[in-house]
Amino acid sequence: MRRFPQDIQDFGNLFVTLQERRHEADYEPTVRFTRSEVLSDIDLAESTMGKLSSSPVADRRAFSAYVLLKLRL
Repeated sequence: MRRFPQDIQDFGNLFVTLQERRHEADYEPTVRFTRSEVLSDIDLAESTMGKLSSSPVADRRAFSAYVLLKLRL
């Protein structure tokens, strides 16, 4: 199986991490995030998005298809 470039893998991993944090914030009443944690997450998201935008368009399209379509063997 072909692997995606590191910048795209980093984006995918960060997306999952931040989505989990959002779910915690929305559904776990005891979870609290500090301002510095949130600002750090925002900086990391912006940086990772910039790297994703710099990735080759063919790789970005392949990644989009990968996450949108069900793999059938």
